[in-house]
Amino acid sequence: MHPPRPSLPQLLLDARRWFEEGLLASLEAAGAAPVSPAQLELFAVLDEEGTTVAELARRTGVARQSAHQAVHGLIASGHLEQVEDPAHGRQRLIRRTRQGALTHRKAVGILERLEEELAARIGTAAVTALRTALETPCRVRRIRRCRP
Repeated sequence: MHPPRPSLPQLLLDARRWFEEGLLASLEAAGAAPVSPAQLELFAVLDEEGTTVAELARRTGVARQSAHQAVHGLIASGHLEQVEDPAHGRQRLIRRTRQGALTHRKAVGILERLEEELAARIGTAAVTALRTALETPCRVRRIRRCRP
């Protein structure tokens, strides 16, 4: 009897973990301040000019409180700062500090090397096809229950 084949969501989750673990280990080896996977995701969706906590929560699919906690952890580590939004005086924008921008550049380089490592394992054509498939916009539809 064969073990059950992993679902595609499980395989995608495993692949994401592989990238996250490689990124976190490489950043630590490079002397960057430690960050959590949740902080990494938030850091990745941040606009250069700054982003509100509410928008960061929406982009990462977490509650505002969770995004707020991740932001404050990154502010405490010196990676992010809060500034007034010039367009909306009552709102605050979250943006990278100089240290945060340096860490972000390191992370981008590390992710490029991890992608090259993946291409060496499964082939450049497979990575290109995977990237193309994942960049294709998709619509999430709710599945309606059939009524008896």
